[in-house]
Amino acid sequence: MIQEFRLPDLGEGLTESEIVSWHVAVGDTVELNQVIGEVETAKAVVELPSPYAGVVTAIAHEPGTVVEVGVVIIAFEVPGEDAPALGRGKSAAGATSSSAPEAESAAAEAVQQRVPTLVGYGADPESSKRPARRARSFDAPATDAAARTTPSVASAPVVAAPVVAAPEVPAQVQGDRPRSTPPVRKLARDLGIDLFDVTGTGESGVITRGDVLSFSGENDAAALAVPSSSTGASGPQSSDRMKEREVRTPIKGVRKFMAAAMVDSAFTAPHVTEFLSVDVTAGMEFLARLRDSRAFADVKLTPLTLAAKAVCVGIARQPSLNSHWDAANNEIVTMSYVNLGIAAATPRGLVVPNVKDAQDLGLHGLAEEIGQLAVTARAGKTPPADLAGGTFSITNIGVFGIDAGTPILNPGEAGILALGAVRTMPWEHQGGIALRQIMTLSLSFDHRLVDGAQGSRFLADVGAIMADPAMALALS
Repeated sequence: MIQEFRLPDLGEGLTESEIVSWHVAVGDTVELNQVIGEVETAKAVVELPSPYAGVVTAIAHEPGTVVEVGVVIIAFEVPGEDAPALGRGKSAAGATSSSAPEAESAAAEAVQQRVPTLVGYGADPESSKRPARRARSFDAPATDAAARTTPSVASAPVVAAPVVAAPEVPAQVQGDRPRSTPPVRKLARDLGIDLFDVTGTGESGVITRGDVLSFSGENDAAALAVPSSSTGASGPQSSDRMKEREVRTPIKGVRKFMAAAMVDSAFTAPHVTEFLSVDVTAGMEFLARLRDSRAFADVKLTPLTLAAKAVCVGIARQPSLNSHWDAANNEIVTMSYVNLGIAAATPRGLVVPNVKDAQDLGLHGLAEEIGQLAVTARAGKTPPADLAGGTFSITNIGVFGIDAGTPILNPGEAGILALGAVRTMPWEHQGGIALRQIMTLSLSFDHRLVDGAQGSRFLADVGAIMADPAMALALS
């Protein structure tokens, strides 16, 4: 029988994912829990194991497609008698369900056949549709209202042909606001066109600029031609030059999630940033000695490693830097553990995986964990568990030659420390001026949770350890 696999929610509460790649093709035989493909959520790239053992009969979406949770993405033929396909109105033989109770019973039986190989299996068949939207109020003839009503069509079961979800009626046919972008709506207003009269050819019935121009009977060049400020040329050549000067990248995946999180953090938590320039010459010499020792030969020691240890010591002395504002319960939650986030720049955008229970690790353990997090993040393979539950973060902007900055808090955290570049500079030393290695530390914290005095003491403690690592013993 045919079994459909719907995009699961992956336990992150996210609503959509992008298909990155398929590891199987139609006709391939797969085993239970075999990795069949990869999807990119708003946080990371996640492997999808097969929930069935059988033969791939259809792949519904090509790589690069953004799919909502609960939508069918692949289908399998598995041993057993034919049964109604999940979420379909007909049986495998093509007969229409005789009654609602029978359909509900068949759907329930199909759901029970799922193999729980993933955290969260996506939406139930009944809830796989888009949320209902408020109907648009307008006066229209009865015949027009009837034409705008979405028909109920039963879809045939998936067989050897590609899985095709039930077609979504364009928004303008549903009587709702026509789906389009602001520039397209402006173009329609300028041309005096009612978007309800335009048929959208974009994804899910979205009305594109080409749809509006085709409806108006004008070509793209005539609609967009404007005098060029440099040459006075107009028409297609001007339009082509403009396209060559711009690159449009869809906002999705990791970048979309991080952008929303940073905006939420910036306008929710009152940020305060403090700076401290430190003579880290002794600290850099300390790391150099450890690199030459056999005990640290298998790990990469950097100023970030020493800063991670300093942060753990500082948090033990100033626990407010490791707290969370729980607005729902009107409480401040202070954690006794440190899940230390390490900001990592990747081709897909910024991610902040965290070292669990960093307070229990020494320099070697921190170096090992940070190195592994960085390798996994750059490969886009960070599991969702490593991105969740952070309590404090470090961002190393010094690797880009930057001295200081005002980092934005990772949502839900009370503090973030930015490490500046280590520079050789003239500095006061032992009553004179000498060339020393100087680093600037930038600490941002949530002023609801951390008082100025607490933030200052924490930054001073971290600076003291960076300047003289032996202070870690004195402050512990």
